[in-house]
Amino acid sequence: MPDSSADLPADLRTDDGFFALLTGSFARLTGKPLVPHGADAAWLYGEAPFVCVAHNTEADPRFVYANTAGQQRFGYAWDEFIGLPSRLSAEAPEREERQRFLDAVAAHGYVAGYRGLRVKKSGAKFWIEDGLVWQLRDDAGTLRGTAATFSRWTDV
Repeated sequence: MPDSSADLPADLRTDDGFFALLTGSFARLTGKPLVPHGADAAWLYGEAPFVCVAHNTEADPRFVYANTAGQQRFGYAWDEFIGLPSRLSAEAPEREERQRFLDAVAAHGYVAGYRGLRVKKSGAKFWIEDGLVWQLRDDAGTLRGTAATFSRWTDV
């Protein structure tokens, strides 16, 4: 599959088009809003009390977005997080499980209630609790990436 994310702007922190992709695809798949009514890209990036991260469609997907809560949870600054292969958010033994899960997301569009072990930049581990992972599809149905959100975690 070609990398349809190549045309995304380099800095998606408060990009309205990317915000529309995140929120629109989430709502189409789940029937629920990702953000409260009236919230905008700046709110999702800087104020949201939940993690929201996204990666592109490359063969070895790379993160293209991480809100402030996501950066804090994973321990990376924006410039470190963006471009990082998303597989590195899990330790090697957990990567196979992570890939099986991403395959399920691809088959169904989204998966809710996800629990998975992740690793911070520091090497500290945490469990994502009750996460939701969904495909980022634009209004035409083109796959643009995959995103995840969660607000609960347990440090290991």
